[in-house]
Amino acid sequence: MVDGPTVVVMPRRRFRVQGKVQGVGFRRFVREQARDLALRGWVRNEASGDVVLEASGDAASLDRLQAMLRVGPPASTVHAVLEEPPTAADSGALPSPFAVWRD
Repeated sequence: MVDGPTVVVMPRRRFRVQGKVQGVGFRRFVREQARDLALRGWVRNEASGDVVLEASGDAASLDRLQAMLRVGPPASTVHAVLEEPPTAADSGALPSPFAVWRD
């Protein structure tokens, strides 16, 4: 029997943040928090006014990020943090370090 390389699949989660989350440094806040937690992924503004992000890493770090999203940076007002399934278009490898995607 030949052993192949061990592939570790890290949990992957997608969040939609609603509220006053654009124009207040929210994407930069997410990027810094995610990098501090050693997560891979991206964050972007949506035309709806929401901020959407996808992150991958250990489950505890993803839970901590989700908790931080509920607070946000000082100038923001978060009304909801919704967890969504990743879309087929988002199924590729996530960037590392965590990145801000511009419109």
